[in-house]
Amino acid sequence: QVEIVESGGGLVQPGGSLRLSCAASGFTFSTYAMRWYRQAPGKERELVAQISSSGARTNYADSVKGRFTISRDNAQNTVYLQMNSLKPEDTAVYYCNAINRSIVYWGQGTQVTVSS
Repeated sequence: QVEIVESGGGLVQPGGSLRLSCAASGFTFSTYAMRWYRQAPGKERELVAQISSSGARTNYADSVKGRFTISRDNAQNTVYLQMNSLKPEDTAVYYCNAINRSIVYWGQGTQVTVSS
């Protein structure tokens, strides 16, 4: 049974940091590229960051470049999103996604709220 569980969200002040985790099970994690998406109220879901199956390649949305870092630990079947210098516009539900060709798995999301 495939499971993808995000954690680490919460309320943080502008300029603060959070580290999101995404724990996966039920599939061969090391063969899947992993992505973090986010969806703010009233907006479409957007791709924030992605990492290749080996971890050798990463890509980021322009809006988070230099502030967010995606990483993975294939031994622990976990992907991370380190978020620094958070802004109110980063407020959203953050989703973890695993993709291998046409196979896609989603987590349930974790809320991140950036507010003073």
